[in-house]
Amino acid sequence: MFRGVYTALATPMHENGGVDYDALDRLIQAQLAAGVDGLVLLGTTAEAATLSAAEKTEVLDFCTRLIKQRVKIIIGTGTNATASTLENTRTALAFHPDGVLVVTPYYNKPNPNGLIEHYKQVAALGKPIVMYHIPGRTGLKVPAAVLDRLLAQVPQIAGIKESDYDMAHVTDTAVKYAHRLNYICGNDDLFPQYLAINASGIISAAANVFAPAFVQIYKLFGQGKTKQSFELFAKLYPLIKACYLETNPTCVKYMLEKIGFGTQSVRLPLGGISAENKQKIDRLLETADQSLFIH
Repeated sequence: MFRGVYTALATPMHENGGVDYDALDRLIQAQLAAGVDGLVLLGTTAEAATLSAAEKTEVLDFCTRLIKQRVKIIIGTGTNATASTLENTRTALAFHPDGVLVVTPYYNKPNPNGLIEHYKQVAALGKPIVMYHIPGRTGLKVPAAVLDRLLAQVPQIAGIKESDYDMAHVTDTAVKYAHRLNYICGNDDLFPQYLAINASGIISAAANVFAPAFVQIYKLFGQGKTKQSFELFAKLYPLIKACYLETNPTCVKYMLEKIGFGTQSVRLPLGGISAENKQKIDRLLETADQSLFIH
């Protein structure tokens, strides 16, 4: 269902904090031109946690009209409260997404029964769910036994966006559930490893800037050209690492500004990146192969 390269779309903003729809238009067009398979709207990279309900609706309306069903759309709806997750999901349904991205609730650290009921209630709204597992942000690492229960009781979970760096856990899950769902890479810097354990694709923040490279890495691997796929990844790797010198999407937005897609502005509590990290990124951008970038 969810295969290939999905870009976790950023939300370009003016310096006053308002959404820059002109830059968003150009960013979407560049993603489509790069050949991505889908776009994730209102995810972490979109700074969805800082957008008002009205802004979220405006962004969804703008993006879905522009995309016009040319690629698949996943909409991020998860929060740390079931009630607001359901409210977000009902809003998202009006825009006919192919699925919704629902993070394991952060801060609350729900117990097994609560976690399962949370996903059951979202599932009852009728859309395929991509469970977003990112222990580094949520503080919750779902144990294998709980994941077994969750996937058995909530068949509407069609995929997992996996952002755990515990590759033993990642491999166990990929092997066990390859027949059950799409196992999707959520760590840009581990893309080849995920492809090697049969991941269906990637949801990538760095693809905002480097979508052509991610698309080609995925295609080469699928064609059995694994050496060429890795060589391209190796060329991209320093730039991927630079995307995470500071909290996502601060560095991604700085890079987007440098290549002409909006400003580096983010909303508090995120702030601008340090001068030192700007210099590191500038040096990389100056010498990078331009074919890696969106245009």
